Amino acid sequence: MEGLAIGCLLWAAAALGAADGEIASEASPPPVTNFSISVKNLCTIYWQWSPPEGVNATCKLWYNSQLGEEKIISLNNFRTEEVALNERICLQVRSQCSVVSTNPSAAVQMCTMPPEGDPESAVTRLRCIWHNLSQMNCTWLPGKKAPPDTNYTLYYWYSPLEENLQCTNYYTEGQLIGCSFDLLQRNVSGSEKIQIMVTDTARTVRPSYNITWLNSVKPNHPIITALFLHNNSLYVEWESPENFESNCLVYQVEVTDSQPKKYKVEESKCHILQTPQELSEKSSVKNCLVINQVERDVQYTVRVRAKTSKYCFEDTNLWSAWSPEKSIGQKTDSTFYTITLLSIPVAISISTLLLLLYLKRLKIIIFPPIPDPGKIFKEMFADQNEDTLHWKKYDIYEKQIKEETDSVVLVENLKKTAQ
Repeated sequence: MEGLAIGCLLWAAAALGAADGEIASEASPPPVTNFSISVKNLCTIYWQWSPPEGVNATCKLWYNSQLGEEKIISLNNFRTEEVALNERICLQVRSQCSVVSTNPSAAVQMCTMPPEGDPESAVTRLRCIWHNLSQMNCTWLPGKKAPPDTNYTLYYWYSPLEENLQCTNYYTEGQLIGCSFDLLQRNVSGSEKIQIMVTDTARTVRPSYNITWLNSVKPNHPIITALFLHNNSLYVEWESPENFESNCLVYQVEVTDSQPKKYKVEESKCHILQTPQELSEKSSVKNCLVINQVERDVQYTVRVRAKTSKYCFEDTNLWSAWSPEKSIGQKTDSTFYTITLLSIPVAISISTLLLLLYLKRLKIIIFPPIPDPGKIFKEMFADQNEDTLHWKKYDIYEKQIKEETDSVVLVENLKKTAQ
Protein backbone atom coordinates (compact mmCIF):
# COMPACT_ATOMS: atom_id res chain seq x y z
CA MET A 1 0.00 0.00 0.00
CA GLU A 2 2.81 2.38 0.81
CA GLY A 3 4.38 1.69 -2.59
CA LEU A 4 1.11 2.40 -4.33
CA ALA A 5 0.69 5.66 -2.44
CA ILE A 6 4.21 6.75 -3.30
CA GLY A 7 3.58 5.95 -7.00
CA CYS A 8 0.40 8.05 -7.02
CA LEU A 9 2.23 10.96 -5.45
CA LEU A 10 5.02 10.76 -8.02
CA TRP A 11 2.49 10.68 -10.88
CA ALA A 12 0.65 13.70 -9.51
CA ALA A 13 3.90 15.63 -9.15
CA ALA A 14 4.85 14.83 -12.76
CA ALA A 15 1.44 15.97 -14.01
CA LEU A 16 1.70 19.22 -12.09
CA GLY A 17 5.17 19.80 -13.53
CA ALA A 18 3.93 19.27 -17.08
CA ALA A 19 1.02 21.63 -16.48
CA ASP A 20 3.39 24.25 -15.14
CA GLY A 21 5.52 23.85 -18.30
CA GLU A 22 2.50 24.32 -20.60
CA ILE A 23 1.41 27.38 -18.68
CA ALA A 24 4.91 28.77 -18.91
CA SER A 25 5.06 28.04 -22.68
CA GLU A 26 1.69 29.73 -23.21
CA ALA A 27 2.68 32.83 -21.32
CA SER A 28 2.55 36.03 -23.37
CA PRO A 29 6.02 36.79 -24.80
CA PRO A 30 7.42 40.32 -24.95
CA PRO A 31 6.76 42.40 -28.12
CA VAL A 32 9.21 42.49 -31.02
CA THR A 33 12.00 45.07 -31.06
CA ASN A 34 13.90 47.15 -33.59
CA PHE A 35 10.89 47.39 -35.88
CA SER A 36 11.84 49.19 -39.13
CA ILE A 37 10.32 49.93 -42.52
CA SER A 38 11.77 50.77 -45.93
CA VAL A 39 10.40 51.23 -49.46
CA LYS A 40 12.18 49.69 -52.42
CA ASN A 41 11.61 50.21 -56.10
CA LEU A 42 8.31 52.13 -56.36
CA CYS A 43 5.78 50.19 -54.29
CA THR A 44 7.69 47.44 -52.50
CA ILE A 45 7.45 47.82 -48.72
CA TYR A 46 9.94 45.91 -46.57
CA TRP A 47 9.24 45.51 -42.83
CA GLN A 48 11.82 43.97 -40.50
CA TRP A 49 12.04 43.41 -36.75
CA SER A 50 14.14 41.67 -34.10
CA PRO A 51 12.97 38.92 -31.72
CA PRO A 52 11.73 40.04 -28.33
CA GLU A 53 14.11 39.99 -25.39
CA GLY A 54 13.68 37.82 -22.32
CA VAL A 55 11.71 35.06 -23.99
CA ASN A 56 11.30 31.75 -22.15
CA ALA A 57 13.67 29.10 -23.46
CA THR A 58 10.76 26.72 -24.09
CA CYS A 59 8.97 29.31 -26.33
CA LYS A 60 9.37 28.79 -30.06
CA LEU A 61 8.72 32.23 -31.52
CA TRP A 62 6.20 32.80 -34.28
CA TYR A 63 5.24 36.20 -35.69
CA ASN A 64 1.72 37.27 -36.49
CA SER A 65 1.83 40.18 -38.97
CA GLN A 66 -1.37 41.89 -40.06
CA LEU A 67 -1.76 44.20 -43.07
CA GLY A 68 -5.32 45.43 -43.26
CA GLU A 69 -7.46 42.31 -43.00
CA GLU A 70 -4.69 39.97 -44.14
CA LYS A 71 -2.87 38.02 -41.41
CA ILE A 72 0.26 35.93 -41.89
CA ILE A 73 1.80 33.73 -39.17
CA SER A 74 5.41 32.90 -39.97
CA LEU A 75 8.80 32.17 -38.44
CA ASN A 76 10.34 34.97 -40.54
CA ASN A 77 11.16 38.25 -38.84
CA PHE A 78 10.35 40.29 -41.95
CA ARG A 79 7.53 40.83 -44.44
CA THR A 80 7.54 42.19 -47.99
CA GLU A 81 4.49 43.49 -49.86
CA GLU A 82 3.80 45.33 -53.10
CA VAL A 83 1.26 48.02 -52.26
CA ALA A 84 0.20 51.20 -54.04
CA LEU A 85 1.44 53.95 -51.73
CA ASN A 86 -1.44 56.36 -52.32
CA GLU A 87 -2.23 56.40 -48.61
CA ARG A 88 -0.74 55.53 -45.22
CA ILE A 89 0.07 51.79 -45.02
CA CYS A 90 0.49 50.16 -41.59
CA LEU A 91 1.69 46.73 -40.51
CA GLN A 92 1.09 45.31 -37.03
CA VAL A 93 3.33 42.54 -35.66
CA ARG A 94 2.80 40.31 -32.61
CA SER A 95 5.06 37.56 -31.27
CA GLN A 96 3.64 34.28 -29.94
CA CYS A 97 4.95 30.95 -28.74
CA SER A 98 2.93 28.69 -31.07
CA VAL A 99 1.02 28.83 -34.34
CA VAL A 100 -2.36 28.58 -32.63
CA SER A 101 -1.47 30.63 -29.58
CA THR A 102 -4.27 32.55 -27.94
CA ASN A 103 -1.94 34.71 -25.90
CA PRO A 104 0.27 36.73 -28.28
CA SER A 105 2.32 39.75 -27.32
CA ALA A 106 1.20 43.32 -27.59
CA ALA A 107 1.10 44.63 -31.17
CA VAL A 108 3.83 46.83 -32.55
CA GLN A 109 2.86 48.98 -35.53
CA MET A 110 4.95 50.57 -38.26
CA CYS A 111 3.48 52.74 -41.05
CA THR A 112 4.58 54.41 -44.25
CA MET A 113 4.26 58.12 -44.74
CA PRO A 114 1.49 59.23 -47.13
CA PRO A 115 2.63 60.93 -50.36
CA GLU A 116 3.38 64.62 -50.09
CA GLY A 117 1.16 67.18 -51.80
CA ASP A 118 -2.49 68.04 -52.18
CA PRO A 119 -4.53 64.86 -52.81
CA GLU A 120 -6.63 66.71 -55.41
CA SER A 121 -3.51 67.48 -57.43
CA ALA A 122 -2.78 63.77 -58.01
CA VAL A 123 -3.80 62.21 -61.30
CA THR A 124 -7.02 60.20 -61.43
CA ARG A 125 -8.21 57.17 -63.38
CA LEU A 126 -4.68 55.83 -63.68
CA ARG A 127 -4.98 52.61 -65.66
CA CYS A 128 -2.48 50.40 -67.45
CA ILE A 129 -3.29 47.74 -70.08
CA TRP A 130 -0.84 45.19 -71.43
CA HIS A 131 -1.28 45.07 -75.19
CA ASN A 132 -0.51 41.87 -77.03
CA LEU A 133 2.16 40.78 -74.52
CA SER A 134 4.49 43.38 -75.99
CA GLN A 135 3.54 46.91 -74.91
CA MET A 136 2.14 48.51 -71.77
CA ASN A 137 -0.14 51.51 -72.26
CA CYS A 138 -0.96 53.69 -69.23
CA THR A 139 -3.47 56.56 -69.27
CA TRP A 140 -4.68 59.06 -66.66
CA LEU A 141 -6.59 62.29 -66.14
CA PRO A 142 -4.96 65.38 -64.59
CA GLY A 143 -5.87 66.19 -61.00
CA LYS A 144 -8.45 68.88 -60.27
CA LYS A 145 -5.91 71.19 -58.67
CA ALA A 146 -2.96 70.35 -60.90
CA PRO A 147 -1.51 73.30 -62.86
CA PRO A 148 -2.61 73.24 -66.52
CA ASP A 149 1.00 73.30 -67.74
CA THR A 150 2.06 70.27 -65.68
CA ASN A 151 4.66 68.04 -67.34
CA TYR A 152 3.91 64.53 -66.15
CA THR A 153 6.47 61.78 -65.75
CA LEU A 154 5.75 58.06 -65.49
CA TYR A 155 8.12 55.60 -63.81
CA TYR A 156 7.77 51.81 -63.87
CA TRP A 157 9.44 48.76 -62.39
CA TYR A 158 9.03 44.98 -62.56
CA SER A 159 11.02 42.19 -60.99
CA PRO A 160 13.86 41.62 -63.49
CA LEU A 161 14.77 45.32 -63.49
CA GLU A 162 17.53 46.55 -61.23
CA GLU A 163 16.20 50.11 -61.09
CA ASN A 164 13.13 52.18 -61.91
CA LEU A 165 12.76 53.19 -65.55
CA GLN A 166 11.17 56.32 -66.98
CA CYS A 167 8.61 56.21 -69.78
CA THR A 168 9.41 58.44 -72.75
CA ASN A 169 6.60 57.88 -75.28
CA TYR A 170 3.87 60.29 -74.13
CA TYR A 171 0.64 61.01 -76.01
CA THR A 172 -2.86 62.44 -75.51
CA GLU A 173 -6.30 60.99 -76.24
CA GLY A 174 -8.85 63.75 -75.75
CA GLN A 175 -8.63 64.64 -72.06
CA LEU A 176 -6.55 61.56 -71.27
CA ILE A 177 -2.77 61.70 -71.05
CA GLY A 178 -0.86 58.51 -71.69
CA CYS A 179 2.52 56.90 -72.03
CA SER A 180 3.52 53.56 -73.53
CA PHE A 181 6.63 51.43 -73.18
CA ASP A 182 7.81 48.06 -74.41
CA LEU A 183 7.08 45.13 -72.15
CA LEU A 184 7.81 41.76 -73.72
CA GLN A 185 6.54 38.60 -72.09
CA ARG A 186 9.96 36.95 -72.09
CA ASN A 187 11.31 39.87 -70.04
CA VAL A 188 8.73 39.54 -67.28
CA SER A 189 8.64 35.76 -66.95
CA GLY A 190 8.01 34.90 -63.33
CA SER A 191 6.74 38.40 -62.50
CA GLU A 192 3.09 38.91 -61.59
CA LYS A 193 2.90 42.68 -61.19
CA ILE A 194 4.32 45.88 -62.56
CA GLN A 195 4.67 48.98 -60.39
CA ILE A 196 3.70 52.39 -61.79
CA MET A 197 4.14 55.92 -60.42
CA VAL A 198 2.99 59.14 -62.11
CA THR A 199 4.24 62.51 -60.90
CA ASP A 200 5.55 65.69 -62.51
CA THR A 201 9.04 66.89 -63.27
CA ALA A 202 8.73 69.82 -60.84
CA ARG A 203 7.30 67.63 -58.05
CA THR A 204 4.40 70.05 -57.56
CA VAL A 205 1.63 67.44 -57.79
CA ARG A 206 1.07 64.54 -55.46
CA PRO A 207 2.48 61.24 -56.81
CA SER A 208 -0.02 58.57 -57.81
CA TYR A 209 0.79 54.85 -57.65
CA ASN A 210 -0.63 51.81 -59.39
CA ILE A 211 -0.01 48.06 -59.22
CA THR A 212 -0.92 46.34 -62.50
CA TRP A 213 -1.29 42.59 -62.61
CA LEU A 214 0.19 40.90 -65.65
CA ASN A 215 -2.68 38.42 -65.92
CA SER A 216 -4.80 40.85 -67.93
CA VAL A 217 -3.88 41.24 -71.60
CA LYS A 218 -5.61 42.91 -74.53
CA PRO A 219 -4.59 41.15 -77.77
CA ASN A 220 -4.25 42.76 -81.17
CA HIS A 221 -7.07 42.15 -83.60
CA PRO A 222 -6.93 39.01 -85.79
CA ILE A 223 -6.43 39.29 -89.56
CA ILE A 224 -8.92 37.65 -91.92
CA THR A 225 -6.91 35.67 -94.47
CA ALA A 226 -9.70 33.96 -96.44
CA LEU A 227 -13.41 34.35 -97.03
CA PHE A 228 -15.12 31.79 -99.24
CA LEU A 229 -18.58 30.57 -100.28
CA HIS A 230 -18.78 26.84 -100.99
CA ASN A 231 -21.82 24.56 -101.24
CA ASN A 232 -24.12 27.09 -99.56
CA SER A 233 -21.66 27.49 -96.68
CA LEU A 234 -19.60 30.49 -95.67
CA TYR A 235 -15.99 29.84 -94.64
CA VAL A 236 -14.05 32.41 -92.63
CA GLU A 237 -10.37 31.97 -91.84
CA TRP A 238 -8.06 34.27 -89.88
CA GLU A 239 -4.61 34.57 -88.36
CA SER A 240 -4.13 34.82 -84.60
CA PRO A 241 -2.28 37.79 -83.07
CA GLU A 242 1.36 37.02 -82.53
CA ASN A 243 2.93 36.25 -79.12
CA PHE A 244 0.07 33.96 -78.01
CA GLU A 245 -0.11 30.19 -77.72
CA SER A 246 -2.82 28.50 -79.77
CA ASN A 247 -5.01 27.70 -76.75
CA CYS A 248 -4.69 31.12 -75.11
CA LEU A 249 -7.20 33.00 -77.26
CA VAL A 250 -10.94 32.89 -77.82
CA TYR A 251 -12.46 34.44 -80.94
CA GLN A 252 -15.76 36.00 -81.87
CA VAL A 253 -16.93 36.28 -85.46
CA GLU A 254 -19.61 38.74 -86.53
CA VAL A 255 -21.32 38.14 -89.86
CA THR A 256 -23.71 40.75 -91.23
CA ASP A 257 -25.72 40.23 -94.39
CA SER A 258 -27.21 43.05 -96.43
CA GLN A 259 -30.79 42.55 -95.23
CA PRO A 260 -29.47 43.18 -92.44
CA LYS A 261 -29.20 40.22 -90.08
CA LYS A 262 -26.53 39.67 -87.45
CA TYR A 263 -25.43 36.60 -85.65
CA LYS A 264 -22.40 36.15 -83.45
CA VAL A 265 -20.56 32.87 -83.19
CA GLU A 266 -17.95 31.84 -80.63
CA GLU A 267 -14.61 30.47 -81.71
CA SER A 268 -14.55 27.19 -83.63
CA LYS A 269 -11.80 25.10 -85.10
CA CYS A 270 -12.29 23.80 -88.63
CA HIS A 271 -11.41 20.28 -89.60
CA ILE A 272 -9.35 19.84 -92.75
CA LEU A 273 -12.10 17.72 -94.32
CA GLN A 274 -14.61 20.54 -93.78
CA THR A 275 -12.49 23.12 -95.50
CA PRO A 276 -12.65 23.51 -99.29
CA GLN A 277 -9.49 22.90 -101.24
CA GLU A 278 -9.12 26.60 -102.05
CA LEU A 279 -8.67 27.37 -98.35
CA SER A 280 -6.69 24.35 -97.20
CA GLU A 281 -3.98 25.05 -99.75
CA LYS A 282 -3.47 28.56 -98.36
CA SER A 283 -3.67 27.65 -94.68
CA SER A 284 -0.88 26.65 -92.34
CA VAL A 285 -2.45 27.32 -88.92
CA LYS A 286 -6.20 26.89 -88.95
CA ASN A 287 -8.51 29.29 -87.18
CA CYS A 288 -11.77 29.22 -89.04
CA LEU A 289 -15.53 29.22 -88.80
CA VAL A 290 -18.10 27.51 -91.01
CA ILE A 291 -21.62 28.93 -91.32
CA ASN A 292 -24.02 26.65 -93.18
CA GLN A 293 -27.16 27.38 -95.20
CA VAL A 294 -26.29 30.83 -96.46
CA GLU A 295 -27.68 32.49 -99.57
CA ARG A 296 -25.30 33.07 -102.44
CA ASP A 297 -27.12 36.13 -103.82
CA VAL A 298 -26.56 38.14 -100.62
CA GLN A 299 -23.47 40.08 -99.63
CA TYR A 300 -21.90 39.08 -96.30
CA THR A 301 -19.61 41.34 -94.28
CA VAL A 302 -17.35 39.61 -91.78
CA ARG A 303 -15.09 40.81 -88.96
CA VAL A 304 -13.30 39.01 -86.11
CA ARG A 305 -12.04 39.93 -82.64
CA ALA A 306 -10.20 38.02 -79.90
CA LYS A 307 -9.72 37.89 -76.14
CA THR A 308 -7.58 35.81 -73.81
CA SER A 309 -8.87 32.47 -72.60
CA LYS A 310 -9.25 31.22 -69.04
CA TYR A 311 -6.60 28.56 -69.64
CA CYS A 312 -3.79 31.12 -69.77
CA PHE A 313 -4.99 34.32 -68.07
CA GLU A 314 -7.26 35.19 -65.17
CA ASP A 315 -8.83 38.32 -66.67
CA THR A 316 -10.73 37.35 -69.83
CA ASN A 317 -12.84 40.47 -70.33
CA LEU A 318 -10.56 42.54 -72.59
CA TRP A 319 -11.65 42.11 -76.21
CA SER A 320 -9.37 43.24 -78.99
CA ALA A 321 -10.49 45.73 -81.59
CA TRP A 322 -12.46 44.33 -84.53
CA SER A 323 -10.45 43.23 -87.53
CA PRO A 324 -10.86 45.14 -90.82
CA GLU A 325 -14.07 44.07 -92.50
CA LYS A 326 -14.15 41.78 -95.52
CA SER A 327 -17.14 41.14 -97.77
CA ILE A 328 -18.22 38.41 -100.15
CA GLY A 329 -21.32 37.75 -102.26
CA GLN A 330 -23.49 39.86 -104.50
CA LYS A 331 -24.67 43.13 -103.09
CA THR A 332 -28.30 43.92 -103.80
CA ASP A 333 -28.74 47.28 -105.54
CA SER A 334 -30.53 49.45 -103.02
CA THR A 335 -31.30 52.08 -105.70
CA PHE A 336 -33.74 49.73 -107.37
CA TYR A 337 -35.60 49.14 -104.12
CA THR A 338 -35.65 52.85 -103.38
CA ILE A 339 -37.07 53.75 -106.79
CA THR A 340 -39.60 50.94 -106.49
CA LEU A 341 -40.77 52.12 -103.08
CA LEU A 342 -41.12 55.70 -104.28
CA SER A 343 -42.91 54.77 -107.52
CA ILE A 344 -45.56 52.62 -105.83
CA PRO A 345 -47.45 55.50 -104.12
CA VAL A 346 -47.14 57.65 -107.25
CA ALA A 347 -48.60 54.89 -109.41
CA ILE A 348 -51.42 54.34 -106.93
CA SER A 349 -52.26 58.07 -106.93
CA ILE A 350 -52.34 58.31 -110.74
CA SER A 351 -54.44 55.15 -111.02
CA THR A 352 -56.92 56.49 -108.47
CA LEU A 353 -57.25 59.81 -110.34
CA LEU A 354 -57.81 58.09 -113.70
CA LEU A 355 -60.34 55.80 -112.13
CA LEU A 356 -62.29 58.74 -110.71
CA LEU A 357 -62.34 60.48 -114.10
CA TYR A 358 -63.42 57.30 -115.83
CA LEU A 359 -66.21 56.73 -113.33
CA LYS A 360 -67.49 60.31 -113.81
CA ARG A 361 -67.57 59.91 -117.61
CA LEU A 362 -69.20 56.53 -117.26
CA LYS A 363 -71.89 58.06 -115.07
CA ILE A 364 -72.68 60.67 -117.73
CA ILE A 365 -73.02 57.98 -120.38
CA ILE A 366 -75.21 55.73 -118.23
CA PHE A 367 -77.29 58.53 -116.72
CA PRO A 368 -77.58 61.38 -119.35
CA PRO A 369 -79.02 64.72 -118.11
CA ILE A 370 -82.84 65.27 -118.55
CA PRO A 371 -83.81 68.36 -120.73
CA ASP A 372 -85.49 71.27 -118.87
CA PRO A 373 -88.15 73.02 -121.13
CA GLY A 374 -88.63 75.80 -118.64
CA LYS A 375 -84.99 76.73 -118.91
CA ILE A 376 -85.23 76.81 -122.72
CA PHE A 377 -88.19 79.19 -122.75
CA LYS A 378 -86.57 81.32 -120.09
CA GLU A 379 -83.49 81.70 -122.26
CA MET A 380 -85.68 82.63 -125.30
CA PHE A 381 -87.57 85.33 -123.40
CA ALA A 382 -84.39 86.64 -121.97
CA ASP A 383 -83.06 87.13 -125.53
CA GLN A 384 -86.20 89.00 -126.61
CA ASN A 385 -86.04 91.32 -123.59
CA GLU A 386 -82.49 92.12 -124.44
CA ASP A 387 -83.51 93.02 -128.07
CA THR A 388 -86.40 95.25 -126.87
CA LEU A 389 -84.11 97.05 -124.49
CA HIS A 390 -81.65 97.61 -127.33
CA TRP A 391 -84.28 99.18 -129.58
CA LYS A 392 -85.54 101.40 -126.79
CA LYS A 393 -82.02 102.66 -126.20
CA TYR A 394 -81.66 103.33 -129.95
CA ASP A 395 -84.92 105.42 -130.13
CA ILE A 396 -83.87 107.54 -127.21
CA TYR A 397 -80.49 108.16 -128.83
CA GLU A 398 -82.05 109.23 -132.16
CA LYS A 399 -84.48 111.54 -130.36
CA GLN A 400 -81.62 113.28 -128.53
CA ILE A 401 -79.73 113.83 -131.81
CA LYS A 402 -82.82 115.25 -133.52
CA GLU A 403 -83.46 117.75 -130.71
CA GLU A 404 -79.86 118.92 -130.81
CA THR A 405 -80.10 119.42 -134.64
CA ASP A 406 -83.30 121.48 -134.38
CA SER A 407 -81.67 123.70 -131.80
CA VAL A 408 -78.71 124.44 -134.09
CA VAL A 409 -81.03 125.32 -137.08
CA LEU A 410 -83.09 127.64 -134.91
CA VAL A 411 -80.01 129.53 -133.72
CA GLU A 412 -78.73 130.04 -137.26
CA ASN A 413 -82.12 131.44 -138.44
CA LEU A 414 -82.17 133.91 -135.60
CA LYS A 415 -78.72 135.21 -136.60
CA LYS A 416 -79.82 135.77 -140.20
CA THR A 417 -82.96 137.69 -139.11
CA ALA A 418 -80.91 139.98 -136.93
CA GLN A 419 -78.67 140.95 -139.89
